[in-house]
Amino acid sequence: MAEIKSRISVEYAGKAAIVRFTDEKILEEKDIEALQDSVTSIIEQAERINLILDFGNVRFLSSAVLGLLIRISKRIYEHEGQLRLCNINPKIYEIFKITRLTKTFDIYNDVESAVEDLS
Repeated sequence: MAEIKSRISVEYAGKAAIVRFTDEKILEEKDIEALQDSVTSIIEQAERINLILDFGNVRFLSSAVLGLLIRISKRIYEHEGQLRLCNINPKIYEIFKITRLTKTFDIYNDVESAVEDLS
């Protein structure tokens, strides 16, 4: 469990849980599964969660991460929560644009603006 915890840091600000990815690269299947387990446990702890995923440290990610984000999004909306993504590297943001995920996800420049916009 210690290995999983080291891949993210979690902080609570007002109505939001802020999850910061600590790895620069999210490429391996085992890492993605560990992230899914960690984030899912955060979602399950609250009846209605507002989750902000901070990609500030991430420079590379595999396409499997995009699938993970969609699964996380579905889980959050089932719990009537909200999901915000922020601090996405410009090269990664291009992938979001190409795959049209910019229309699926609420993406912010920084954590502060993502927190402010929560209803």
